[in-house]
Amino acid sequence: MSYLAISTKKWARQSGTAIHAALSFLVFFFLDLADAMLCVVYALLDEFLEGNSQSRCYCDASPRTTTGENEVSETLFERTNVFRGFARKLKLSRRMEKSEKTHHEPANRWSDCGCQTCSSWTKKEDGNLHVVVKDSTPQEDSVQEPLENVIFIHGFMGSSHFWTETVFEHFKEERYRLFAVDLLGFGESPKPRDSLYTLREHVETIERSVVKPYRLGSFHVVAHSMGCLVALALAAKHSTIVKSVTIVAPPYFPSSLEESVLTRIAGKRLWPPLAFGTAVMSWYEHVGRCVCFIVCKHHKTWEWVIKLCTGKREIPWKIKDITRHTHHSAWHSMHNVICGGSKFADEHLETLVNNGVKIHLMQGDTDELVPLHCSGDMKRNFPAVEVEIVVGADHESVIGGRREEFAEKLKSIWCSCR
Repeated sequence: MSYLAISTKKWARQSGTAIHAALSFLVFFFLDLADAMLCVVYALLDEFLEGNSQSRCYCDASPRTTTGENEVSETLFERTNVFRGFARKLKLSRRMEKSEKTHHEPANRWSDCGCQTCSSWTKKEDGNLHVVVKDSTPQEDSVQEPLENVIFIHGFMGSSHFWTETVFEHFKEERYRLFAVDLLGFGESPKPRDSLYTLREHVETIERSVVKPYRLGSFHVVAHSMGCLVALALAAKHSTIVKSVTIVAPPYFPSSLEESVLTRIAGKRLWPPLAFGTAVMSWYEHVGRCVCFIVCKHHKTWEWVIKLCTGKREIPWKIKDITRHTHHSAWHSMHNVICGGSKFADEHLETLVNNGVKIHLMQGDTDELVPLHCSGDMKRNFPAVEVEIVVGADHESVIGGRREEFAEKLKSIWCSCR
């Protein structure tokens, strides 16, 4: 009887896997077709609405010869699509890429929202990030320097709210100066059209907005998800003054692995839903732009609808954060930071370990977005990294679901570095 039960379970599991594989093939085949069609549609609309012959997608582009942390990820060009050749022929037949029209490029594209928080400036070098500063130094001790400076970096499609609305309230008595940044292209920070949102650009804007103007002689870094790669690069660049790095759910994929980094990070899967959403936004440039056009460009309308349906005056910060980016900023950050930037993580970790910087890693054991093996791989390659697996926590609740406990853990990490 037990043998029959085992055989039945095995058959059911194999059948489920086969059905999932068949459904995945059909869904992503349709998305391939939709993305190729949208490639032509957006090329036509860009040409008609902006007269923009310089704005090209990556469907038929060649890799750029940039190097180091400022390079454009090869994953932008290696995304396969069986219909791409057909779309390329349609575009070439209309000679769109040879248009001689000239047009002054606006700060935001026609398919992006043009409100103040969505289009803060046109050129990337003209401004700073939005930074929330909390100085818990008691007023009577204001003449003293804060004991610790801490830079908090959010993850993909997040903002400073991820920290200010969760853990900041638990730092009251000790003297801390906390900086929560909105990364370039997210939250209330500028979303310049001429930026490619490379790892170096993200690091340099944090330096320009926090490290230099506040004259940080030393600091700690705390980061979540995509922000972990930015945090490692920032800390490695300032390894002589950084005191600790706390990374939560880092998308760590050693460059020594032969499998495509895009496949490892965003494999074409239908389940779980977060994985499917990541796959769509990573593989399909024009489907992603279409989603942003519907959701992000009209975010004020959606916010009005939500307020009307819920009867509340304020929109939850998590919902706002989902729309506070442009397709250009999200698309390039996904590829140039998460996919392309992951190859530099080993180099940055080695620099930090060699300089004796304390590195503490946390991840929930039910994280469905970043595979749990990422933590194990980092520990195996860099034994000096402290790894803490939080039971019962997922990608977000590892912080949001245990706010006070997380804050106390940070305090203990910072105290151990004095």
